Amino acid sequence: MTDGAFDELVTFVEEELRFATSHYNDSYLDRRVSSRMRRTGNETYAEYLETLRADPDEQEALLDAMSINVTGFFRNPDVWSGIRSVLRLLAENDESDEVRIWSAACADGREPYSLSMLAHDDPEIDAATVRILGTDISEPALETARGGVYEEPRTVDIGDQLSFLDHYQQYVEEDGRTYRIADPVTRNVTFQRHDLINDDPKSGFDLVVCRNLFIYIDNEYKQSMLRTIAQSLRPGGYLVIGKAETIPPNLKSAFTVRDARLRIYQRDQKDLNGDD
Repeated sequence: MTDGAFDELVTFVEEELRFATSHYNDSYLDRRVSSRMRRTGNETYAEYLETLRADPDEQEALLDAMSINVTGFFRNPDVWSGIRSVLRLLAENDESDEVRIWSAACADGREPYSLSMLAHDDPEIDAATVRILGTDISEPALETARGGVYEEPRTVDIGDQLSFLDHYQQYVEEDGRTYRIADPVTRNVTFQRHDLINDDPKSGFDLVVCRNLFIYIDNEYKQSMLRTIAQSLRPGGYLVIGKAETIPPNLKSAFTVRDARLRIYQRDQKDLNGDD
């Protein structure tokens, strides 16, 4: 990546396609660009940049490839056991009529649907009070999420993923290798586009789940993204990040560790505005 053409390419993506390449580490960007180069038959960054300039469809394909879209139902089951405990605690709270959950960087929707299935499956949780928002920067991923239909590839066993729940069949309709999320599960979930890097915080969430995004982000930008998430949580709300991720030192005072192994945190009651 010493070739200046790579820098020119990512500058084009940042300035013309409005994707914040500067926030991601170069190795991640190079893997995604190289994948598109192989698919389009381009051997150099310069050749691919010319293709990119001339082809709007390839621009869309690259933006989709750069979105973090590795996902699955109930990924890391031990973490989901921890999330279930958090949902039970939130369900016990009589101060609010509903539990608001944000699945940030949700890719094609499997995580927010897992959250909804978990709420429906647990007798200690009133699923009717649970509201889940799934967000991502990729419109194609969100289109799949809204459809709620997933085709099982040869290398992935969706039924095995769903077996975290003993009787998952009541939450999905199976047709061969196609899985359709059942209506009662989808009714708890809405989707919208949101960019954690550039868009404003949200507000009033009881739980934010944002897993396995920050491992791709340069350290200097992690703090601002996590601050956006922290400001979106109500005081006392919970945050779950990926097992290989950590809270930056400057933000640790905003959170109390609830489960260090599972990376479950709780936002402190104090105002974040004075926390540097």
